[in-house]
Amino acid sequence: MPDLPLVAWIILAGVVGLIVGSFLNVVILRLPTRLEALWRREANDVLGLDAPEAALPPGIVKERSHCPHCKHPLAARDNIPLFGWLLLRGRCRYCQAPISLQYPLIELLAAILSAVIIWKFGPTWAGLAGLFFTWALMALSGIDFRTQLLPDQITLPLLWAGLLLSLAHLYVEPPASILGAAIGYLSLWSVYWVFKLLTGKEGMGFGDFKLLAALGAWMGPMSLLPVILLSSLIGALVGGTLIALRKHGREVPMPFGPFIAMAGWVWFVAGEQLWHAYMSFAGVQ
Repeated sequence: MPDLPLVAWIILAGVVGLIVGSFLNVVILRLPTRLEALWRREANDVLGLDAPEAALPPGIVKERSHCPHCKHPLAARDNIPLFGWLLLRGRCRYCQAPISLQYPLIELLAAILSAVIIWKFGPTWAGLAGLFFTWALMALSGIDFRTQLLPDQITLPLLWAGLLLSLAHLYVEPPASILGAAIGYLSLWSVYWVFKLLTGKEGMGFGDFKLLAALGAWMGPMSLLPVILLSSLIGALVGGTLIALRKHGREVPMPFGPFIAMAGWVWFVAGEQLWHAYMSFAGVQ
């Protein structure tokens, strides 16, 4: 890699994160509807239904971005990450409909998190893999928050990537990666079935099992308990705040995937520091 100062790599990562964040918005908004349409086609084929085949929603790569209200294709200048939204003052150039705040927030968040990853790991293979890890977690969080789905198209490649990267000894060794994936899946799977047997209800989705398995594959089994505890804490704080503000009903299911992803990313970046801080606070060292 070119011999640049670390600050230059951090800035470059932030710029790349802005661009990738724009793509993540497309993934978050289009992948679930695309998958739903494909599942409906497959169900019709399996059941032998003679239903008319509807046109598939726009794909992720080929179709141009357009306004969700007036459907007008967006000009290149309108698609500039973050700055396009600011220049348009949050409204469509053609119909003046408001543009969701999700677009600039995801782009800005991707830029910040990408810069943090390179600050932590540097311009190394570990840093490059960490960027993929970060972007995958962002896509999964956005999709789960909107649809309560964690698609296999992202969770499974993330899981396999963690297992394969252990062969390069970037984060954990292969035995720890394999154990982390297995324990991560089985831990939530067990909680799911105990809760279902006791209450007759499903407390979480199977995607949560796969997501925690992926985190275990990347960080090993020792990370799982802190991630579960941290995600539960974040979920309780966010859920309690939303209920208190009456933004979310008590009986309305809340996706757990975003909280697992947040906790996993935090532990990925600062787990060692958090552990030492906790041990110092507890007086162990």
